Amino acid sequence: MTIEAENDPVQQMSLTSRERTITLIGALLSMFMSSLNQTVIGTAMPRIIIELGGFAHYTWVATGFMISSTITVPIAGKLSDLYGRKRFYLVGQGIFIVGALLSGFSQTMTQLILFRGFQGVGAGMMMANTVAITADLFPPAERGKYSGMMTGIMGISSIIGPTLGGFITDVLSWHWVFWVNIPLGLLVVLLVFFFFPDMRPDDLKPRVDFLGVAAFILALVPAMLALSWGGVEQPWISIPILGLLAFSLIMGILFLIIEKRSPEPLIPLSLYKNQIFRISQIIIFLMGMGMFGSMIFIPLFFQGVLGASATISGSFMTPMMLGLVVGSFTSGQFLSRAGGHYRLQGLIGLGAMIAGLGLISRMTPQTGFTQAVINIILTGVGIGIIMPCYTIAVQNSVPYRLMGAASSLMVFARSIGGTLGLAALGAVMNNRFNYYFMHHLPPEVKTMVTTEQITGMANNPQALVSPKAQMELKAFFAGIGSQGPAWSDQILQTMRQALAFAISQVFTIALGLILIGFIANFFIKEIPLRRQHGFAGHTD
Repeated sequence: MTIEAENDPVQQMSLTSRERTITLIGALLSMFMSSLNQTVIGTAMPRIIIELGGFAHYTWVATGFMISSTITVPIAGKLSDLYGRKRFYLVGQGIFIVGALLSGFSQTMTQLILFRGFQGVGAGMMMANTVAITADLFPPAERGKYSGMMTGIMGISSIIGPTLGGFITDVLSWHWVFWVNIPLGLLVVLLVFFFFPDMRPDDLKPRVDFLGVAAFILALVPAMLALSWGGVEQPWISIPILGLLAFSLIMGILFLIIEKRSPEPLIPLSLYKNQIFRISQIIIFLMGMGMFGSMIFIPLFFQGVLGASATISGSFMTPMMLGLVVGSFTSGQFLSRAGGHYRLQGLIGLGAMIAGLGLISRMTPQTGFTQAVINIILTGVGIGIIMPCYTIAVQNSVPYRLMGAASSLMVFARSIGGTLGLAALGAVMNNRFNYYFMHHLPPEVKTMVTTEQITGMANNPQALVSPKAQMELKAFFAGIGSQGPAWSDQILQTMRQALAFAISQVFTIALGLILIGFIANFFIKEIPLRRQHGFAGHTD
């Protein structure tokens, strides 16, 4: 296979060491701000709900942001290839800052959802361009060190975000959870504006694929809405969900037809002829499914199965994030200093994930906290090792004129994998919990409660995570008679075992997905990392 990037004209960028360092600091701060923004808000949401109301729309504060940012990433990546990174980076930062300002001034939940969606557009532009800017600053042979730093920054923000969000909410107000981004964002704008050159390819006459952009949005938004609503707002087998998925499929087919005929497609389908890009996309997609599943269901296991409090169960994610930080930093350094053996590092990272997920899938109510923490640290290290590898492999194998599109599509693959993973694994967990609970509930208990009550407990095991719901359950059975307390304990124990069984099934599936990625990694072509930029362009 011919690696197209090798045919690019090579021209080193005229950046001084100082300009390069300051621009990198700006990119790292931007990544930190974007990642922190997603974690710092979670702890403030209960207070926001109290003041603004709209509990029914609780999840939409996060969902609206996720949908708009995910859609924006590939669009911004492609446009940055055509018009240059700097302007889209600055516009993205501006939108993000304005969105943060407006979100803090929200008077209703509807306003907050709309402003968060607007802020997500800026975040998508930032994410797409941050990865590409690193590629602009450093050739592939040096890039691993800095890509590892970026992944580590994401991990650090995940560690401090919840605590910082709680502190700001308690000491100041929930409004400042959004406004805290503004001074940092303005600093990033100044750094990028003064120190990062406006680089654009010389040989391109920009032509925006407007039809492709429209079809892409119309294909992706209904699909993400269906995945967000399915099993929550509407049953999976319902006219609204099936209608959204059918419309998304039709628009997806139309999008592919448009892209094949477009002279400057939004998503260059030629990228998928590149074996390194193709396999990397598959692996990152699968990793996204496993990674987001781990982050969502591990706290539930600690709280619902092992009996930890909500606060403590959330803190157990810290070891996983520390493992991710260590793994990403080590992976990036090794990738740059040991000759760029991304296939070997991919095997090590995927192998660590497989080991971690395998151990997690075997956890039971009898598993100790120490063993559980070791298991999630191993998983975090694996994720950290993987994340820089494949992005650098892709950037090393594509021409510079497609660098933004290729880099943003890696971020996009991980996001879509996470979205699909949460929907699919969530459905599996609910189904398996219901099955185990209904088949293992003691017969004598079934005779004491109505079918509706049993079905309610099978579909919503709130008693495992809510002390109030647990007290209500015990009070109900206490009124039945002398056997009531024993029966309530039996129900709670059955719930706990059912949840452990369901989460075990979830991680077994996640393990299978990562195993597929592990096998795919054997087929990825490994080429030496270039020590010079494949760059042809001009700076203003």
